[in-house]
Amino acid sequence: MPKKAKQNLPLHKVIMVGSGGVGKSALTLQYMYGDFVEEYDPTKADSYRKKVVLDGQECQIDILDTAGQEEYAAIRDNYYRSGEGFLCVFSVCEHESFEHTQEFRDQIGRVLDDETVPFILVGNKVDLEHLRRVSSNEATALAAEWNCPYVETSAKTRQNVEQVYTQLMRKIHVRKETLQRNEAKSKKGKCLIL
Repeated sequence: MPKKAKQNLPLHKVIMVGSGGVGKSALTLQYMYGDFVEEYDPTKADSYRKKVVLDGQECQIDILDTAGQEEYAAIRDNYYRSGEGFLCVFSVCEHESFEHTQEFRDQIGRVLDDETVPFILVGNKVDLEHLRRVSSNEATALAAEWNCPYVETSAKTRQNVEQVYTQLMRKIHVRKETLQRNEAKSKKGKCLIL
Protein backbone atom coordinates (compact mmCIF):
# COMPACT_ATOMS: atom_id res chain seq x y z
CA MET A 1 0.00 0.00 0.00
CA PRO A 2 2.71 2.59 0.84
CA LYS A 3 4.17 2.23 -2.66
CA LYS A 4 0.94 3.34 -4.29
CA ALA A 5 0.71 6.39 -2.03
CA LYS A 6 4.21 7.46 -3.06
CA GLN A 7 3.27 7.27 -6.74
CA ASN A 8 0.35 9.65 -6.16
CA LEU A 9 2.56 12.39 -4.73
CA PRO A 10 2.81 15.48 -6.92
CA LEU A 11 6.07 15.49 -8.90
CA HIS A 12 7.88 18.72 -9.82
CA LYS A 13 10.45 18.43 -12.61
CA VAL A 14 13.35 20.87 -12.26
CA ILE A 15 16.06 21.30 -14.89
CA MET A 16 19.44 22.79 -13.99
CA VAL A 17 20.97 24.82 -16.84
CA GLY A 18 24.09 26.95 -17.16
CA SER A 19 27.67 26.91 -18.43
CA GLY A 20 30.16 24.26 -17.35
CA GLY A 21 31.82 24.77 -13.98
CA VAL A 22 29.28 27.21 -12.49
CA GLY A 23 28.19 24.83 -9.73
CA LYS A 24 24.96 23.21 -11.00
CA SER A 25 26.01 19.79 -9.69
CA ALA A 26 27.36 21.28 -6.46
CA LEU A 27 24.02 23.02 -5.81
CA THR A 28 22.09 19.83 -6.61
CA LEU A 29 24.27 17.63 -4.37
CA GLN A 30 24.11 20.19 -1.56
CA TYR A 31 20.30 20.25 -1.82
CA MET A 32 19.90 16.48 -2.15
CA TYR A 33 22.48 15.23 0.37
CA GLY A 34 23.90 18.23 2.24
CA ASP A 35 27.31 17.56 0.66
CA PHE A 36 29.71 19.97 -0.99
CA VAL A 37 32.02 18.55 -3.64
CA GLU A 38 35.24 20.56 -4.15
CA GLU A 39 36.55 18.97 -7.35
CA TYR A 40 34.94 19.71 -10.70
CA ASP A 41 33.88 16.69 -12.71
CA PRO A 42 31.95 17.63 -15.87
CA THR A 43 28.42 16.25 -15.90
CA LYS A 44 26.83 14.56 -18.89
CA ALA A 45 23.39 14.50 -17.26
CA ASP A 46 22.37 13.22 -13.85
CA SER A 47 18.90 12.80 -12.45
CA TYR A 48 17.92 12.97 -8.79
CA ARG A 49 14.60 12.44 -7.03
CA LYS A 50 13.67 13.21 -3.45
CA LYS A 51 10.51 13.39 -1.36
CA VAL A 52 10.07 16.82 0.21
CA VAL A 53 7.42 18.80 2.07
CA LEU A 54 6.32 21.94 0.24
CA ASP A 55 4.10 24.28 2.25
CA GLY A 56 2.89 21.41 4.43
CA GLN A 57 2.20 19.03 1.55
CA GLU A 58 4.36 16.04 0.62
CA CYS A 59 5.61 16.00 -2.95
CA GLN A 60 8.59 14.84 -4.97
CA ILE A 61 11.21 16.88 -6.74
CA ASP A 62 12.94 15.45 -9.78
CA ILE A 63 16.14 17.34 -10.64
CA LEU A 64 17.87 16.91 -13.97
CA ASP A 65 21.40 18.25 -13.75
CA THR A 66 22.38 18.93 -17.37
CA ALA A 67 25.79 19.28 -19.00
CA GLY A 68 26.97 22.84 -19.42
CA GLN A 69 29.62 22.02 -22.00
CA GLU A 70 28.94 23.20 -25.55
CA GLU A 71 29.36 19.71 -27.05
CA TYR A 72 26.11 18.67 -25.33
CA ALA A 73 24.02 21.57 -26.68
CA ALA A 74 22.25 19.38 -29.25
CA ILE A 75 20.75 17.02 -26.67
CA ARG A 76 19.56 19.82 -24.37
CA ASP A 77 16.34 20.36 -26.35
CA ASN A 78 15.06 16.94 -25.28
CA TYR A 79 15.82 17.69 -21.64
CA TYR A 80 14.10 21.08 -21.82
CA ARG A 81 10.88 19.55 -23.13
CA SER A 82 10.57 17.45 -19.97
CA GLY A 83 11.09 20.38 -17.60
CA GLU A 84 8.42 22.17 -15.57
CA GLY A 85 10.81 24.73 -14.11
CA PHE A 86 14.38 25.89 -14.64
CA LEU A 87 17.24 27.08 -12.47
CA CYS A 88 19.61 28.97 -14.77
CA VAL A 89 22.93 29.09 -12.93
CA PHE A 90 26.00 31.25 -13.50
CA SER A 91 29.08 31.91 -11.40
CA VAL A 92 29.32 35.41 -9.93
CA CYS A 93 33.10 34.98 -10.39
CA GLU A 94 32.90 34.50 -14.15
CA HIS A 95 31.24 37.15 -16.32
CA GLU A 96 31.24 34.90 -19.39
CA SER A 97 28.98 32.38 -17.61
CA PHE A 98 26.58 35.26 -16.85
CA GLU A 99 26.56 36.27 -20.53
CA HIS A 100 25.77 32.66 -21.53
CA THR A 101 22.58 32.66 -19.45
CA GLN A 102 20.94 34.56 -22.33
CA GLU A 103 21.65 31.64 -24.69
CA PHE A 104 20.12 29.15 -22.24
CA ARG A 105 17.07 31.38 -21.75
CA ASP A 106 16.64 31.77 -25.52
CA GLN A 107 17.00 28.03 -26.15
CA ILE A 108 14.41 27.17 -23.47
CA GLY A 109 12.04 29.78 -24.91
CA ARG A 110 12.49 28.40 -28.42
CA VAL A 111 12.00 24.76 -27.40
CA LEU A 112 9.01 25.31 -25.09
CA ASP A 113 7.52 28.33 -26.87
CA ASP A 114 6.15 29.42 -23.50
CA GLU A 115 7.14 32.57 -21.61
CA THR A 116 5.29 31.52 -18.45
CA VAL A 117 7.45 28.50 -17.59
CA PRO A 118 8.90 28.93 -14.06
CA PHE A 119 12.47 30.21 -14.32
CA ILE A 120 14.92 31.53 -11.72
CA LEU A 121 18.27 33.16 -12.45
CA VAL A 122 20.84 31.92 -9.93
CA GLY A 123 24.18 33.57 -9.17
CA ASN A 124 26.29 30.89 -7.48
CA LYS A 125 29.63 31.00 -5.62
CA VAL A 126 28.84 34.12 -3.55
CA ASP A 127 31.18 32.75 -0.87
CA LEU A 128 34.00 33.84 -3.24
CA GLU A 129 33.10 37.54 -2.89
CA HIS A 130 36.74 38.60 -3.42
CA LEU A 131 36.60 37.03 -6.93
CA ARG A 132 33.21 38.52 -7.88
CA ARG A 133 32.93 39.72 -11.50
CA VAL A 134 29.11 40.02 -11.75
CA SER A 135 27.41 42.54 -9.48
CA SER A 136 24.07 41.85 -7.82
CA ASN A 137 22.68 44.93 -9.57
CA GLU A 138 23.66 43.65 -13.02
CA ALA A 139 22.08 40.24 -12.40
CA THR A 140 18.96 41.74 -10.78
CA ALA A 141 18.50 44.01 -13.82
CA LEU A 142 18.68 41.03 -16.20
CA ALA A 143 16.20 39.05 -14.09
CA ALA A 144 13.82 42.04 -14.11
CA GLU A 145 14.12 42.18 -17.90
CA TRP A 146 13.21 38.48 -18.03
CA ASN A 147 10.45 38.96 -15.43
CA CYS A 148 11.92 36.27 -13.15
CA PRO A 149 13.49 36.18 -9.68
CA TYR A 150 17.24 36.45 -9.10
CA VAL A 151 18.75 34.53 -6.17
CA GLU A 152 22.38 34.44 -5.04
CA THR A 153 23.59 31.10 -3.68
CA SER A 154 26.63 29.31 -2.37
CA ALA A 155 26.77 25.56 -2.77
CA LYS A 156 29.72 25.59 -0.37
CA THR A 157 28.04 27.40 2.56
CA ARG A 158 24.51 26.26 1.60
CA GLN A 159 23.38 29.92 1.39
CA ASN A 160 19.90 30.06 -0.23
CA VAL A 161 20.24 26.50 -1.61
CA GLU A 162 17.09 25.14 0.04
CA GLN A 163 15.24 28.41 -0.67
CA VAL A 164 15.94 28.48 -4.42
CA TYR A 165 14.60 24.96 -4.99
CA THR A 166 11.58 25.63 -2.76
CA GLN A 167 10.84 28.90 -4.58
CA LEU A 168 10.96 27.15 -7.95
CA MET A 169 8.74 24.28 -6.76
CA ARG A 170 6.18 26.81 -5.51
CA LYS A 171 6.16 28.48 -8.93
CA ILE A 172 5.74 25.10 -10.65
CA HIS A 173 2.90 24.14 -8.28
CA VAL A 174 1.05 27.44 -8.84
CA ARG A 175 1.45 27.14 -12.61
CA LYS A 176 0.09 23.56 -12.61
CA GLU A 177 -2.96 24.66 -10.59
CA THR A 178 -3.57 27.57 -12.96
CA LEU A 179 -3.30 25.32 -16.02
CA GLN A 180 -5.69 22.77 -14.46
CA ARG A 181 -8.24 25.50 -13.62
CA ASN A 182 -8.05 26.89 -17.15
CA GLU A 183 -8.46 23.41 -18.61
CA ALA A 184 -11.47 22.72 -16.39
CA LYS A 185 -13.07 26.04 -17.43
CA SER A 186 -12.59 25.33 -21.12
CA LYS A 187 -14.14 21.83 -20.75
CA LYS A 188 -17.12 23.23 -18.83
CA GLY A 189 -18.27 25.45 -21.67
CA LYS A 190 -18.20 22.70 -24.32
CA CYS A 191 -21.22 20.78 -25.47
CA LEU A 192 -21.03 17.20 -26.65
CA ILE A 193 -23.51 15.92 -29.24
CA LEU A 194 -23.76 12.18 -29.65
